[in-house]
Amino acid sequence: MGHRSTRGQVVVVAVTDAAGGTAERRREQRGWYFYDWANSVFSTSVLTVFLGPYLTEIAKSAADADGFVHPLGIPVRAGSYFAYTVSVSVLLSVLVMPLAGAVADRTGRKKPILGGFAYLGAGATAGMFFLDGERYLLGGALLVVANVSFAVAVVVYNAFLPQIAGPEERDAVSSRGWAFGYAAGALVLVANLALFLRHEALGVSEGSAVRICLASAGMWWAVFTVIPLVRLRERPGAVQGARVSVLSGWRQLGSTLRELRRYRLTMAFLLAYLVYNDGVQTVITQASVFGSEELGLDQTTLIAAVLLVQVLAVAGALLMGRLARRFGAQRTILGSLVAWTATVGGGYFLPAGAPVSFFALAAGIGLVLGGSQALSRSLFSQLVPEGKEAEFFSLYEVSDRGTSWLGPLVFGVAYQLTESYRTAIISLVIFFVLGFVLLWRVPVGQAAAAAGNPSPDRI
Repeated sequence: MGHRSTRGQVVVVAVTDAAGGTAERRREQRGWYFYDWANSVFSTSVLTVFLGPYLTEIAKSAADADGFVHPLGIPVRAGSYFAYTVSVSVLLSVLVMPLAGAVADRTGRKKPILGGFAYLGAGATAGMFFLDGERYLLGGALLVVANVSFAVAVVVYNAFLPQIAGPEERDAVSSRGWAFGYAAGALVLVANLALFLRHEALGVSEGSAVRICLASAGMWWAVFTVIPLVRLRERPGAVQGARVSVLSGWRQLGSTLRELRRYRLTMAFLLAYLVYNDGVQTVITQASVFGSEELGLDQTTLIAAVLLVQVLAVAGALLMGRLARRFGAQRTILGSLVAWTATVGGGYFLPAGAPVSFFALAAGIGLVLGGSQALSRSLFSQLVPEGKEAEFFSLYEVSDRGTSWLGPLVFGVAYQLTESYRTAIISLVIFFVLGFVLLWRVPVGQAAAAAGNPSPDRI
C-alpha cells in the first residue's frame, strides 16, 4: 500500500498468501478478533456502565458544601469530574500514541508494544477494586492510566489489519472484530448484572459489587490478550534491526507528520472522523451518567440498557458490513451519521423515570454503533501508505473508542454552565452534523490512489 510502487508488493503478498498461506492468514485473523474480545469489556463495563456513575458518586462524597472537588487545587464540579478525567486521559494519549506508533513501524515489534500496554491497562483496571470511600483522586489516576494504555494498545492492534487482510476483505474482517468485541461485552454484562442484582443474597454491598465488576474487566482483558499475542506474527520494520528508543521514536514521528502533508485527502478523512467519532465516544462514556443523574434510572436499568446495546451492536456491525458491500463504506457511514443525529436529538426529550424510552434510545444506538466504527476503521485502512500503518493509526486512534476528548469536554462544560445533562447531551448533535458534512466532502477514491492503493469498488 505504498505511495508509489508498493501496491504491487501487496498484490504479491496477497497472491502468496492465497497460494500457500490462506490457513495461516485466517488463523491470524481469528487471533486478531480476540483482542477486540479482550479489551472491549473495558470500554463496556468500565467506561460505559460502572465507572462514570460510581466515580461521580465518590467525587460527590468528597465534595465541599458547594459541590466542588479540588484535584490539584482546581475547582471542579463533582458531576463533571468523570468527563474531565476522560478528557485528560485522551490529551495524554495524544502525546503517547503517535510515539508508540512510530516505534512500532520503525522496529516491526508490534507485539511487545501491544502486550505491554494491554497489561498495564488491565492492571490499572483491576486496581479499581480498591476504589471506595472518597478516593476520587485514585479513581481518576487509574482511569487515566487505563485509558491511555487502552488507546496505545488499540493503535498497534488496528495496525495489524492491513497486514492480515487484503483490501477486498477488510470491511468484513473489521466488522467481525467489532462483533467479537460487542459479544464479549454482552457476555460479561450478563455476569455483571447477575452479581449486581444478587449482591445482597451473596453478602456483598452494592459498592463492593461494582468494584468487583470493574476489577473483573481488568482480569478478562489480561487473560484473553494472550490469544492475539500468540497468533499474530511480526513483520519487518521500516528500519531493519532498529533499536527501540524514545529519541528515535520522536524522530520518526516528526518524519511522519511531515510526510502526512503529502496525503491531504487522508488528513481530510481523519478530520471528519475526529469530529463525528468524538460524538460517538462521548455518547458511549456519558450515556450512563445521563441516565442515572438526569433520568433517575437505577443501575440495574442502565446495565440492561447497555446490554441491549451490546446485543444489537453485534447484529448492527454485521448488517452494516453487508450494506457496505452493496453501497460502499462511505455511503453506509454517512447513513449511520443521520441515524446518530436523530437518536441523540431524541435523547433530549426522554422523560425522567421512564426506562422504556431509555431502552428505545439504547436500541437506536446499538444498531448503528458497531457498524459505524467498524467501517470507519476499514475505510481508513484503504487510505494508509504501506509501512506507516501504526503511525497513521495512532493519529486515527486519537478519537477512537473511549478516547475522545473534545466531546467529553463540551459535555462537561455544558453541564457545568447549565447544571442540566439534557443540555449536555443535545450539545453532541453538532459533532454528527459537522462530521457528516466533512466526510461527504472526502473523495475516497482519490484518497486511496494518493496513498498508493486501488480505489474501492464501491465508495
